[in-house]
Amino acid sequence: MTVVALEIGPTRFAAIEIADEVGPEQLRQIPIPERQAWERVRDLVLEVAAGRELAAIGIASAGPIDMSSGVVAPAHVRDWQAGFSLVDSVQELFPGAQVAMTLDGVCLSLAERHFGGAREVMDSLSIYISETIIGGAMVGGFVVVGRTGNAGQVGHVLVPGYDDPCTCGGRGCLEAVAGGIAMVRWANEKGWPGASVDALVAAAQSGEPVAVGALERAGTALGRAIASVAALLDIDRVVVGGVVAAKGSALWKPLQNAVAMHARLPSLSGLRVVPSELGDLGLLAGAGVLALSTRQQQQG
Repeated sequence: MTVVALEIGPTRFAAIEIADEVGPEQLRQIPIPERQAWERVRDLVLEVAAGRELAAIGIASAGPIDMSSGVVAPAHVRDWQAGFSLVDSVQELFPGAQVAMTLDGVCLSLAERHFGGAREVMDSLSIYISETIIGGAMVGGFVVVGRTGNAGQVGHVLVPGYDDPCTCGGRGCLEAVAGGIAMVRWANEKGWPGASVDALVAAAQSGEPVAVGALERAGTALGRAIASVAALLDIDRVVVGGVVAAKGSALWKPLQNAVAMHARLPSLSGLRVVPSELGDLGLLAGAGVLALSTRQQQQG
């Protein structure tokens, strides 16, 4: 029986079969479309299913979501901004499959716990930085889901010293400083001419001062937010992924300095912040864990 993971991410729709013999080359992905979002998702999943009966489908979706109804309303998917019944639509497409959905950050946390940098710990925070910021928390070995399914959104932790406007309507959120879109916007205001997160990272690697400054500013904000969340949840491991957080990135030194400055409680003496090893497969890996665990629970 076939198990599929589906990602409704910040920059792409992606799907892959979950099986031992399946590798990254079997990944199917498309950029977020301007319209006909469901039709594109449907075609993507049908391509991966390849006519086979599906036993389970795990979905990692950008928020906000409503877990009880299976409705998603990600702001970057124009067709779905008012709410779309994603779980029901997938279930109708595959009536015999067990369909489970959680927030993308929850799936990220599951992936880091099972396969990544949080394997050895019970209490962790997982963060992925792209155009936006995805986050998920693990406490006592259990992922924090929340009342509506939207727990873990570290991108909307308020960061002292910053007042940048955020897409949520607030000011001073971590994502408004350290999200990829925010970093590019800040760099553009300082005269850097680029237009993408990848270009910003490449420029920083080449030593371009404004690009380096954008990543350093983001690192400081990220470190302050991490210190606050670590104190709140008593965690001892933070895993940070995404192209801006690769080893050697200008993000890391100010991040570590900010953590050292602000995470001063004795209980946080063992706190470590490390780069993720999962690349861009974290959300799909977590969605796969969700699908397999849901199927096992139903069978048990």
